[in-house]
Amino acid sequence: MTLPRTSGKSADWPHDRLARPAVGLEAELTLIVDGQPTDPEALFGSPRGFISQPLMHRTGTSYHLPNGAAVYFDTGVIEVATSAMEIERGCMARAVRSLWEAIQFVRDHLDRWGRLHQRDVRLQGFSAHYNVSVESVGGLPATPARLNQLVLTLIQLLPAPVMLLATNRRSTGVGVRPRAHRVEITADFTPDPALMIATGSFVAGVIRSTMSKRPGELRRLTAAVPLFRGFEPMKHTTRRGWLARFDCFPANPFTCDIDADAWATTQGPMSLRAIARHIFNTFARAIARIADPPAVRLIASMLNDKGPSLLALQARPSAYDDVGRLSVWTGPEVALSRSRYERVLANAIARRPLRLFGAVCTPVGVRGWSRIVFRRPDGDEVAVAVDALVDRLDEWEDSSKF
Repeated sequence: MTLPRTSGKSADWPHDRLARPAVGLEAELTLIVDGQPTDPEALFGSPRGFISQPLMHRTGTSYHLPNGAAVYFDTGVIEVATSAMEIERGCMARAVRSLWEAIQFVRDHLDRWGRLHQRDVRLQGFSAHYNVSVESVGGLPATPARLNQLVLTLIQLLPAPVMLLATNRRSTGVGVRPRAHRVEITADFTPDPALMIATGSFVAGVIRSTMSKRPGELRRLTAAVPLFRGFEPMKHTTRRGWLARFDCFPANPFTCDIDADAWATTQGPMSLRAIARHIFNTFARAIARIADPPAVRLIASMLNDKGPSLLALQARPSAYDDVGRLSVWTGPEVALSRSRYERVLANAIARRPLRLFGAVCTPVGVRGWSRIVFRRPDGDEVAVAVDALVDRLDEWEDSSKF
C-alpha cells in the first residue's frame, strides 16, 4: 500500500470511496427554542456553540462525535450522520444505534445549554435519509445514467413499503436520489428506532437486489409485482432524483385507508398494505440477508393485515416533537458489536496513536468518510484509507503497545 504524504496538509485524494459496500443514515432535526422553530446556525454559529467538550473538526460546521457520527447544520436544521457501516446482517441495527447515540449526545448538550441560558429547547423530527452503496448496476460500472435507471425502478418499488414502515398521515413523500457510488432514500424522520431499522433493512435489501439485475431482469421483476396505476413520480425537490409525493398519485396515499382495496395496480385493485406485502415477499430473501431477525419479524407484522403502522393512526405521535426525550434508543434484543468501519472512526476521533512507516503517528482528522489523516513525529501528515486500517484494529485498540 502506498500512502501519500504532504507537508502540513493531508493528501489530496481524488475521491471519497470505501472498498467495502456500506450503509449509512442521516437525520434532520428541527430546533425548537421556547416553542419556536429556530435556525441553529443563526443561534449557535456551529455545533461548538452548544457542545462544550472537545470535538474533531470535519469540514465547515461539521464535527465528529465520539462514536464516529457527525453533527452539522444544514439549511436551517441540525443534521446528524452516522459513519459508514459495512453491509452484513444487522448492519442497519448498528447504523440506527449510532444515529440514536449521536442524537442523544446532541440532546444532552442542548439540555445543558438550555439550563445555562434558561431556555426551553426541543428537537423535532424532520427527515431521515437511508444511504446504500451501489458499486455496479447489472454487473456494469455505476455510471450516472445507469444509476438513474436504477432509481427509476426503485421509485416504483419502494414508496408503498416505506410509507407503511416509516411515515405518518402528515407525511408528504418518499424520495430516491442517485449519489456518487450510492443510492439515498429520503423519508420522514421516524421517532422509533425499531421502525428505522426495519425501514433501512428493507430498502437496503431491495437496492442491493435490484442493482445486481440486468435491464431484462428488472423488466421481468417489475412485471411480477403490483405497481400503482396513475402514479407519475416528479423530479426530487433537492438534488437529482425522483419523488413519490402525495400529489403524484390519483389520491393521497398518506391519508388513505391502508387496508381498503382502493388502488388500481398492474395486478388489479389492492390496498396500500397489500401492495407493500407483495413487494416484501418478492425481496424477502434479499432483505433477510441484511436485516436482523427482530427487524424481519417487525416488517412481516406491519405488512400483514391489521398489523401496526403509524399510517393507521389519525394523529401523529407526540414523540416526533420531542426527539431524544419521548423517543430514545432502547437497544435490540441481542447485544450488537461495533462495525469495523465504526471502530476505525472511533479510534481516529479518540486520537489513539498507531505505528505507521516505523513511527508512532497520531490521528488528527478525517477526510470524507474514507480517509484518516495521521500526523507523523516530524510534523508531516499522511492520509490513510479507512479500509487499510480495518486489519490493524486489534493492534490499534491495544493501548499497551504505546
